[in-house]
Amino acid sequence: MRLAFIADGRSPIAQGWISLLTERGHEVHLLSTFRCAPLPGIASLHFVPVAFSGMGKQGERGEFHAPGGTQGIGLRSVIRHWLGPFTLPRAAGTVRKILETLEVDLIHSLRVPFEGMLGASAQLQIPLVVSVWGNDFTLHARSSPGMKNHTRQALRRADALHADCRRDIRLAADWGFQADCPTVVLPGGGGVVRDLFKPALPEMEILRPEVRKQLEDLPVGTPIVVNPRGFRAYVRNDTFFRSIPGVIERVPGAVFLCPTMAGNEEASRWIAQLKVEQSVRLLPKLSQGEMAMIYRLSNVMVSPSEHDGTPNTFLEAIACGCFPVLGDLESLREWVADGENGLLIDPDDAEALAQATSRALMSAELREQASKINQGLVDERADRDRVAISAERFYRDVVERVKTTSGEADGELQP
Repeated sequence: MRLAFIADGRSPIAQGWISLLTERGHEVHLLSTFRCAPLPGIASLHFVPVAFSGMGKQGERGEFHAPGGTQGIGLRSVIRHWLGPFTLPRAAGTVRKILETLEVDLIHSLRVPFEGMLGASAQLQIPLVVSVWGNDFTLHARSSPGMKNHTRQALRRADALHADCRRDIRLAADWGFQADCPTVVLPGGGGVVRDLFKPALPEMEILRPEVRKQLEDLPVGTPIVVNPRGFRAYVRNDTFFRSIPGVIERVPGAVFLCPTMAGNEEASRWIAQLKVEQSVRLLPKLSQGEMAMIYRLSNVMVSPSEHDGTPNTFLEAIACGCFPVLGDLESLREWVADGENGLLIDPDDAEALAQATSRALMSAELREQASKINQGLVDERADRDRVAISAERFYRDVVERVKTTSGEADGELQP
């Protein structure tokens, strides 16, 4: 198939989904809303700035750096929510010009704001699939009048919907998505590579020397907790850091690993304020192979988020045997039965997080029980090979359905 993706080409989630299709031989064109390096296997790359995505400092790996930790992230979000919708008409014109020359079978917008909005605003007679990411409805859609209006327009225009949890399929109907249009629930990043993310003995040599140096002094059997979420506006890292003293009190010697937080001023302030320097390791951004190693090394993964779908970090962590302690959200209850294969907590409650993390660290039996359940869930619902087959089938069904309905509509217009 000839596919066009409107996506943030820097995003690991977008990269994971797009590579799912390039690896299977499809012709893929990427219209990226942020500048990014060409992805392996794509036929063409186009930059379409929207909602000020052409502004700001970008790192070597393409990530956007907002000053001020979560405060900077919050300010950027407010600006994009209130003023970003006004940039859509111009960006949609760019999308229209590009896609009119490519002759693709299907457009897939990865995320509602602003990629789904762009796909809808371009007003092309090409089947449009829109992906819902974790906080598109619960956080972004109601953030401003413009975001409300364009979210509704995107969902009304969409010919089909992809989400990573059933909750978002249900919520989409409230935003105008037609009940008779196709839907599919699949991991947003294309699923878990089981050859990489699986229970196994940690292999320290996989890590870069500077990362290995931070971990090589840990005694064998050290209780280890990993927080892989980094700083995001909807992840309560204040709750995470405030929970650490309570965990150390119950489980002396526990160590906390924090990928993507190296050099973060807010993280450093929390550590100094709580006097837990000896218990926390702030790590740089890690490769997939390094993350798999960190998950295997860790006993517990924590994610105190207030808004989420099905995070890739959660899937990859449980695939490696990590016990999950998560914010109690409807989307995550689709995966986790509290007390059986994970623990769910109020993301605002540091003491609840400390108690849950400690309970998981102290109970090998609970962790083993959870791992058995979670291995089956990943194999059944998140295995990358299975996701690829389902995605291809879904695309073909959408294209065929649009052709059929368009033909019926044309027939109705005949005298």
